[in-house]
Amino acid sequence: MNEHPAAADDGALHAAPTERIATAGAADTLDVRTGELAGRGYDPSVTPRPETTRTATGHVIEDGPDGPGPAPYVTVVLPCYNEGAHLLEEIDRCSRALEDSELTYELLCIDDASTDDTLAVLRDAQTRYPHIRVLPFRRNGGSGTARRIGTQQARGEIVVWTDADMTYENERIPELVRILRDDITYDQVVGARTTEEGTHKWARVPAKWFIRKVAEWLTKTRIPDLNSGLRAFRRDVSLPYLRLLPAGFSCVTTITIAFLSNQHDIKYVETAYAKRAGVSKFHFVRDAYRYILQVLRMVMYFDPLKVLMPPALWMVAIGAVKAVVDMVRHPFYFPASTVLLVVSGIMIGSLALLSDLVVRSRDGV
Repeated sequence: MNEHPAAADDGALHAAPTERIATAGAADTLDVRTGELAGRGYDPSVTPRPETTRTATGHVIEDGPDGPGPAPYVTVVLPCYNEGAHLLEEIDRCSRALEDSELTYELLCIDDASTDDTLAVLRDAQTRYPHIRVLPFRRNGGSGTARRIGTQQARGEIVVWTDADMTYENERIPELVRILRDDITYDQVVGARTTEEGTHKWARVPAKWFIRKVAEWLTKTRIPDLNSGLRAFRRDVSLPYLRLLPAGFSCVTTITIAFLSNQHDIKYVETAYAKRAGVSKFHFVRDAYRYILQVLRMVMYFDPLKVLMPPALWMVAIGAVKAVVDMVRHPFYFPASTVLLVVSGIMIGSLALLSDLVVRSRDGV
């Protein structure tokens, strides 16, 4: 639930390609990099240039000196935005837990155009942790964008989403993965938080409860935690739904509803939730509005009749009852409000049927 706000446009150019130019009267050439932001370039005297891999989608991933290595079983996608102060501790927690397990893994860390030393910390960590891969963004895209691209670039059969803010029990990642490995009937495992430690707690708890109940009614499924950021899922199952993910934190809500709406089973495991390290990027009014809108959007995408048909039927029913009352009180006279109720109900019902037809006629999900 860690949204990354869009980075401000300060007019500075980001890392431009290196050009080889010759100096007058000199036999050697110089490496010149123009428009480089401080802290985002390479200083060979401090950190050697990492190996890079250009993926089929055009993203460049930085690997350690030994390259990406063989394809792992697990890919942990770790979005990072201004988490430099505690990022190394989080990387150590994830790495130690996976090293102590029997699972092969990679830790795909995505720097979402951080304005602190996050990228420098990640590049330094590559020299200590051989399974780290770094995907740096030059423009801030939000945690949803980072998770979507990270999942697309993941080489593991199982993808794990978590945050780098020290809130989740990342030492339990192997436990979540083993559930998927040992039980093929589940396609996703979610760490359901037992406490709420976020900002604006007085408003978040009732708002999240209400939205979760709406999602449960719409999906006909009990959902202990709708927007937990700690989850593991099968990558091949998730791929058709990645295009539905929004840029913000509600991407975790989206992938939950997408799985449930298409009859993919989700298992919930209770986890503790700690107070976050650093500064929260959550803005209550703006993000709560997006949260509600995304829940309705997802259900409209999979089952529009569930959203539109109940109000349509209620409006037609109320209009019909009111028409009978009006007929008794004033024979053959129907006020504009009565006509408006009936016509509006018929129009919404027609829209519901048309939307359902579109949903059932499309290919894929």
